[in-house]
Amino acid sequence: MSELQELTAAVEKGNRKEAIRLTNLLIEAGMPPMDIVETGLVPAMSNVGEKFKNNEIFVPEMLIAARAMKEAMAIIQPLLTAAGIKPKYTAIIGTVQGDLHDIGKNLVAMMLKGANFNVIDIGTNVPPEKFVAAAKEHEAQLVGLSALLTTTMPAMKTTVEAFRTAGLNTVKIMIGGAPITQEFADEIGADGYSPDAASAVDLANKMVAA
Repeated sequence: MSELQELTAAVEKGNRKEAIRLTNLLIEAGMPPMDIVETGLVPAMSNVGEKFKNNEIFVPEMLIAARAMKEAMAIIQPLLTAAGIKPKYTAIIGTVQGDLHDIGKNLVAMMLKGANFNVIDIGTNVPPEKFVAAAKEHEAQLVGLSALLTTTMPAMKTTVEAFRTAGLNTVKIMIGGAPITQEFADEIGADGYSPDAASAVDLANKMVAA
């Protein structure tokens, strides 16, 4: 097994120390940082996402793997920045106004980072105008809205409407959370719905490529 394959395996298992060691080893060996991301880290999170969708692993394992990826990315990111290499797409993510839940949002944010998105997490209880302002400021292609409470679902509709009113029609909006359905996404005019973090990454990639 090559060191790159070992890195993929370490991230999948959530072995942070090994992920850090192997990332440093590959950098010292002269491997371009972007190659480490695209051929070591992205496949790891893709595999984790597939296992989650197939019920082979669950949320705790996903979180552990995402944290290992995050540690490896913390080493690589300054090198990418110094080389002027930026992620192709930027995503704004937050939990809508009135809702303070963040586990699902955090998981989606980590999975998107693992798929090499530039992720701006604007937190919980986020009013529509803050989503719009963040999308404008960071020139985002994608916005992710999260809600866990049925009482905060109307805030998703208000946020989608705020984007349309602001004329940000090219920004794709995806929504998710326990009470959310595809029917609700269609009803409020969101561009997409994802039932879980792994599917969110697949959806995000399709939406920005469209």
